Amino acid sequence: MVAPRFAEQLNIQIGNEFAAHNQYLACAVHYDALTMPRMAAFFYGQALEERDHAMMMVQYLLDTDADVVIPGAEAPVAHFEDVVAPIRLALEQEKRVTEQINDLLRVAREEHDFASEQFMQWFIKEQVEEVATMSDLLAVAIRNRDDVEDLEDYVAREQGGGDTDPTAPRIAGA
Repeated sequence: MVAPRFAEQLNIQIGNEFAAHNQYLACAVHYDALTMPRMAAFFYGQALEERDHAMMMVQYLLDTDADVVIPGAEAPVAHFEDVVAPIRLALEQEKRVTEQINDLLRVAREEHDFASEQFMQWFIKEQVEEVATMSDLLAVAIRNRDDVEDLEDYVAREQGGGDTDPTAPRIAGA
């Protein structure tokens, strides 16, 4: 049985994950409009990852017979001054999500909800990867802000599709 306090906070996080999904869509559209297909594809992929994270959380709540509440999300930032701004925003977002995930783990521990603590471990690992990816991408974007082809080449070379993680939680509806 999932701790009620954890379930409440996880439902809030579902909304945060969908908000991140929407923000990454807005970033992808920005790059699509600039005819930067590799950056657009990267951010469309990031959007799908965030949606999947939300749906993993939904599945966990379903599996533990907890109520699932899909909260609304605010509209994302949709206008950016240059090619660097969406990445800077994405890094800030990933750092914020890391804090949210850490807070969820803390709640699980405080509630002695060991199953939920174990569930959150995968997300802890995932956030380390996400912050590192966005930090690296931001550094490259700052260096290449005036040469978008180099930025596109970096994304094509370094951010190719990764393998599926067999340790990832199940995704609701998948």
